[in-house]
Amino acid sequence: MLRVENLTFAHPGQATPYQFSLVAHGGEVTAISGASGSGKSTLLDLLAGFLTPTSGSIALDHRDLLPLPPEQRPISLLLQSDSLFEHLSAAKNVALGLPAGTPQAEVQRQIAEALAEVGLEGVGDQLASTLSGGQKQRAALARTLLRARPVLLLDEPFSALDDETRVAVRDLVRVLTIRHGWHTILVSHHADDVEALAARKYVLVQGRLEAV
Repeated sequence: MLRVENLTFAHPGQATPYQFSLVAHGGEVTAISGASGSGKSTLLDLLAGFLTPTSGSIALDHRDLLPLPPEQRPISLLLQSDSLFEHLSAAKNVALGLPAGTPQAEVQRQIAEALAEVGLEGVGDQLASTLSGGQKQRAALARTLLRARPVLLLDEPFSALDDETRVAVRDLVRVLTIRHGWHTILVSHHADDVEALAARKYVLVQGRLEAV
């Protein structure tokens, strides 16, 4: 279980600090909604370690995550943009999820398995720049698979996709979350995405999370 308790933060000049508390379980999607500027992305940055809170705690299965730098936290972050390197192939982008020094044969095996799991068989050699928006998000999810981190943060991950593709990628996120036991936290302003995915829901109101 991921537990966030009284996590407090204020940007420079912000009169009233944010204060976040939530619980997210493995194998479930926890959705966070709220108006623009309400603090949704700030919360994800705090969880990922890009911002430092003034107080509060973040714990995964009773392990304190606050002392860990971003690269050591058991967390992956997927943004609205796919975060792929356009000049690299899909396979090479996915390979970035593997630890340095992984034997080449093992790299190839894991890449092939991850691409197959997200429905991208046969596109590993294509440059990322040639992939569709949905394919790029699938490749980013394949990279997440290889990172094998139990917490997945999604910041408006479907917003740039057309309706049909959004539903397909959304369904893939649900399947992967259940299959791999991810603690998936989705930030979205799309009510249909929240309704389709979320086992538990929070809304940000005046800098506080309220369970829905």
